[in-house]
Amino acid sequence: MTEPTPIARNIPLRHGDFATLSEALDYAATGDTGFNYFDGKGRLRTSLPYSELREQAMDVAKRLVGFAPKNSRIGLAAVSTPEFAILFCACQYAGLVPAPLPLPVTLGGRSSYERQLERMADTGDFFALFAPASMEPIMSSALNDTATPVYTFEAVRALPKGDRLRPFDADDLCYIQYSSGSTSSPKGILGTQASVSANCHAITKYGLQVNETDRATSWLPLYHDMGLIGCMLAPLVSQMSVDFMDPTDFTRRPVTWLQLISDHKGTLSYSPTFGYELCVRRWREDRELDLSSWRGAGIGGDMVRPEPLTDFAELFAPMGFKESAFTPSYGMAETTLAATFAPLGQGLLKHTIDMRRYETSSDAVTATDLTPKADRRTFVACGVKLPDHDVEVRDEDNAVLGEDHIGRICLKGPSLSPGYFRNSQATEAAFSRDGWLDTGDLGYWHGGQLIVTGRYKDLILYHGRNIWPQDIEWAAQAAAPHRCGRACAFSVGGAGDQKTIMLLLECRTRDRKLLAEIEAAVSAAIRLEVGVPVQLMLVPKSTMIITSSGKLSRARVKQKYLDGGIIDLQTPTQLRAVETAG
Repeated sequence: MTEPTPIARNIPLRHGDFATLSEALDYAATGDTGFNYFDGKGRLRTSLPYSELREQAMDVAKRLVGFAPKNSRIGLAAVSTPEFAILFCACQYAGLVPAPLPLPVTLGGRSSYERQLERMADTGDFFALFAPASMEPIMSSALNDTATPVYTFEAVRALPKGDRLRPFDADDLCYIQYSSGSTSSPKGILGTQASVSANCHAITKYGLQVNETDRATSWLPLYHDMGLIGCMLAPLVSQMSVDFMDPTDFTRRPVTWLQLISDHKGTLSYSPTFGYELCVRRWREDRELDLSSWRGAGIGGDMVRPEPLTDFAELFAPMGFKESAFTPSYGMAETTLAATFAPLGQGLLKHTIDMRRYETSSDAVTATDLTPKADRRTFVACGVKLPDHDVEVRDEDNAVLGEDHIGRICLKGPSLSPGYFRNSQATEAAFSRDGWLDTGDLGYWHGGQLIVTGRYKDLILYHGRNIWPQDIEWAAQAAAPHRCGRACAFSVGGAGDQKTIMLLLECRTRDRKLLAEIEAAVSAAIRLEVGVPVQLMLVPKSTMIITSSGKLSRARVKQKYLDGGIIDLQTPTQLRAVETAG
C-alpha cells in the first residue's frame, strides 16, 4: 500500500476479548486497519494491513511447523519493521515461543551486546535465532560457542512449506520477554496467552478506553514490554492502526514522533519521561504541529518526573497539546505491562512531600509552607488498579499499609506472569505461593492512587535517612545540564554510617578548568538539595551501563567502579590516557 492504513476499522470494535493472540489477529484481519512503518523524516516506508499480516504470518507458520517442535523458543531480533510483526505472529500460528531480543545499538559496545545475547540464548535454550541479514554476523559471532543457529529473515521464508498450522491454545505460552537487567542479569519472563489477553483487555477497555476514533503512534523498542504489549499487541487485539518509527530514528529526530501524531491524527502514544524531555531539547520551531488529537499521552517505563513533563506541556500547548492528556501508569513485564492507570483526563496529579519526614519515618507527609525547599520532593500519581487486579503496599513484615505509608508494592491478578523461564530460584524469590508478586518497588497510596517512589535495592541508608539515588543524580544534572550527561549514585564500603556515597557524572569536556567549575557547581547543588556528603567523580561520556530498555543499571555501574573500570577525568594520569585514546 502507498497510503497508511485508516483509523476506521469497518468492523465492530472488540476490546481484546480473545482467548489467544492468533484468534485476535483472525478477527482484526477482517477489517481495514493495520501497522504502518515510517522513516526518521516521517515518510511512509511500508503499510501492513492486519489482513496482509495474517496472510504472511500463516505462510511462514506453515514453514515453521516442520522446522521446530512445538513450544521451542525462537530468539527474534526486535527490529521495527514488518518482518518482526510477521515472524512474531507466525510463531503464534506455529506453536513456537518468540523471544524478542534487543538490538546491538542499544547496549553500547559490541562485546557487551554479544555477552548479553549469549546469556539470553543460554537461559532461553533457543532452538534458533531469526535476524535481518545485516545483523546475522554479530549474532552468529555472539552464539559461536553455542549450538544455536542463526537464520536470516529471508532464509526463514525460504524454508520448506508444509500444509498445516499448529496455533497455540488458551492455556499455552505466548512469548518470553527478557527483563532489562537494571539490577541483575536478564531473566526470561513468561507471557502466557491468558496473561496477555487479560492485560490487553484491561488496558484497552478500562485503562485507555479505546474507541472507534483511536490511532496509536510509537517509537518504542519492541523488545520492551511498553513497546511490544502497549504499542503492538494491545492495538492489534483492539483492531487499531499503529504508526511506527524506529527507536534509533527517534533519538536522532524526536520531533518526527510528534509530526506523525500531527499528520495522522494520532490519539494514543506512550513514552518514558526522557522521550518528552528530548522533544523539548530538540524543538527548533521549524514546523507546524497540531497535537489536539492526542488524548492519551502515556508515561511509563521509568520514574515519572514532573518537571520535564510540565516543560513539554507548556512548550506544545500553543500546538494543541493538553496537559490533561498525560496518562501516567505503573507496571512491569511480570504483569505483562500495566497494573495501574491514572484516570483519563486527570493529567499530572502531583504530591509534594517532606523528605526529611520520609527519610526518618517512611511516611509520606505532605509538605507545607514551612517545609524548606531543599526538603521537598514532588511525585506523580500513577493511578488506580485495573479491574480484577489487586495492588497492595506492605511493610517489612508483610502487613498491608494504609494511605501515605511507604512500603513494598505487591501485585496480583490475571495479567501476572507464572514466573521466569527455567529459573525457579528467581521465581520463588519474586512470586509467592498465593499468587502475589513482590515488585521490588517502593511506593504509597495517596487519595486512592498509587505513587511510586523508587527501587528498594537502590535505596541508600545513611545516618538513619533513606536517600534516593535519583535525588542526587537529578540535582547534579540540573546544576550543569549543558556540559553533563548521565549520573549514577550508589553507596560503597562499610556498613551503616561508615559507607561512602559515590556520584559518577558524565562530562562532555576534558578541559580541566571547566571540570573544576562543574565539580564546584554540582557539589554545591548536592549539599544544598540533598544535604549528605557525596564523593563526586567526573567521568567520560558513555561510561554508564544502560539496560536494553534504556534504564540506568546502578548495580552494574557500581560493580564496574569496584572493578576499577571507571576513568576519573580529574586524575591527571587517567585524563592523559583518555586524551591519548581520543
